[in-house]
Amino acid sequence: MSRTRTLFAALGVTAMAGATALALAPVSSPPPAAASVVPFAAQAPDSAFTSQAESDGGAIACQRPAPDNRVSTTIHCYTPDQLRAHYGLGPLASSNDGAGQTIVLVDAYGSPTAADDLNFFAQTFGGPAPDFEAVSPLGTPDYKNPTGKGVGQSGPNSAAGWAGEANLDVQWAYAMAPKAHIVLLSTPPAETQGVQGVPNLMKAIDWAIQKYPSGTVFSMSFGTDEQTFGSASAAKTQFDRFDQTFQRGLAKGDTFFASSGDDGSTGYVRSHRAGTVGSTPEVSYPNVSPYVTSVGGTQVQDGWTWNPTEDVPYLASGARNPAYWAWNSGGDTEPVWNEGGFQIGTGGGLSTVYPRPAYQDGVSGAVGGARGVPDIAWNAAVNGGVLVYHTYFPSTEGPAAWGVYGGTSAASPQAAAATAIANQARAAVGKGPIGDLNKALYSASFDRTSAFNDIVPRTYGTTPSGVLDSNRMWALADDGSLTPNAVPGYATTGGYDLTTGWGAPMVPGYVAQLVAQ
Repeated sequence: MSRTRTLFAALGVTAMAGATALALAPVSSPPPAAASVVPFAAQAPDSAFTSQAESDGGAIACQRPAPDNRVSTTIHCYTPDQLRAHYGLGPLASSNDGAGQTIVLVDAYGSPTAADDLNFFAQTFGGPAPDFEAVSPLGTPDYKNPTGKGVGQSGPNSAAGWAGEANLDVQWAYAMAPKAHIVLLSTPPAETQGVQGVPNLMKAIDWAIQKYPSGTVFSMSFGTDEQTFGSASAAKTQFDRFDQTFQRGLAKGDTFFASSGDDGSTGYVRSHRAGTVGSTPEVSYPNVSPYVTSVGGTQVQDGWTWNPTEDVPYLASGARNPAYWAWNSGGDTEPVWNEGGFQIGTGGGLSTVYPRPAYQDGVSGAVGGARGVPDIAWNAAVNGGVLVYHTYFPSTEGPAAWGVYGGTSAASPQAAAATAIANQARAAVGKGPIGDLNKALYSASFDRTSAFNDIVPRTYGTTPSGVLDSNRMWALADDGSLTPNAVPGYATTGGYDLTTGWGAPMVPGYVAQLVAQ
């Protein structure tokens, strides 16, 4: 990727994608605003990976597949079959999951090598041949001559930044629902809150609603912080216009997912290029829309258990501190996603624009009078991330390689795929698609104990940041130690909460409950 810990804000819009390239050494918290608009997903630093011969001799946490083959002793990763098993699905090779269903991944620019990279991903992990389509209804993105430099909000440099996000979305929607028709829906301009950008993304979604069949499931990896509009009324005016798109889709039987964000409870306020981090908790649009299902983040620790004994993630040299990144073999837990070492974690909180929708009346004790997000959660960790293959833009991104990605934009397409599986099961018994998912999730007839793994507070190791019980971010002090961010977060509790919603789907039970609705 062209930047470390890419954080982007332009005229009030940040991309809630899961694909930011994280710093190779400590980064400040909150992260500095960037003038350019680039993807906001989370990619593990390449410095964590070496050849097996050059590794430090510790236990292998992650080995990238061929042609990469590099290993890490600190950063864990998952193959499709590993995460499929964790969430209750069978092997990829024999899967019929998603047959007859359509999943649309919405990304500015898309990826010029998405189809070829998906095919290689499928071959590597033994999956069925992908059913893939890339569409750009508003015009073909500019993929020519990216330099990896400059501050423009549109053009080939932004295209290079967004490609990792698109590959992540496509490959991991396929990993969960390999027989679905997977569509990469892209737009030429970068995501900006102006004449272009978000309005163009919504126009593209409108086009897709008309083109694809009833029951299409959409996943969106972009967002704009509510406070960047200057006032709740100004934000509401814009959101009402965009919400008309989602309402049209729901009326047709479609379902919409969006990432809840990767910066915990922090966000931007209105300023030049939205470059000022606010002092109060923040949520973003579109995940906060009552017509969208918001997906927060967890950290799957399956086969390993984090065991930090020092809250200093990096040594003076910039290398990772073994005492912070330590882990033990064994275990199967899924806490809230809050990685102090990378200063990223699940978005979530209360809207300052939307009142509580009727379907959230049953959780009024948690949300009060406001729309609360997220609604559900899925693995979004970087340490415990997913393998993504790329060959795009070799002049700036280097030769073909595998990366390890996290972020709530890794979570959203997988949750969308699980819901496509539910629509497949509904069709098999003669029922129509679920459509407005939130009304089902919060209904009294939905057995959430069988559908979700309730995410509750957990403690790892002996350090304060090893207590994973909220989405309050961590900052790096001058001495390199972690200290709680000034912006308060929201607690992770039993039942519904404002960091992981109802929890992470146990897919067989989740599907069964959606079929029963």
